[in-house]
Amino acid sequence: MKIVFASTPSQEEEINGLVRYIYSIVFPLYFTDDEISEFEDLKVLDTSVQHFEDFSTLKDAFQVMASMQTIISILESAVLHDHYSSLFEKNVSNLQEFGLFFPFDFDQFVEAKNMKNSMFSVYTKAANELLI
Repeated sequence: MKIVFASTPSQEEEINGLVRYIYSIVFPLYFTDDEISEFEDLKVLDTSVQHFEDFSTLKDAFQVMASMQTIISILESAVLHDHYSSLFEKNVSNLQEFGLFFPFDFDQFVEAKNMKNSMFSVYTKAANELLI
């Protein structure tokens, strides 16, 4: 007999929070608003009810969270070193095993980082708010 612990609602919230973080903080570092909008249409990192069934155990949910956090850490690095490539690809593969669509490879981010100018994005959280 094997005992399996189900993922918790807080883990699902954390995964959704990581997806929002990638869209609002990480993607704007590399892509234009139009490209990010297209990612939404393509359902990149879409977490539907079906996906949560695919990673329904504690172990699976932690693997998804760890993979997303690793990808975030790599992409937020000041310089994308080549030695990050295999780690990045391994974590992308982990996400895809759980049915999360993340159609990028490391070189795309290296290219995008070299081409991207500092631009405002509607996906980026506001740095401050004006209260009237």
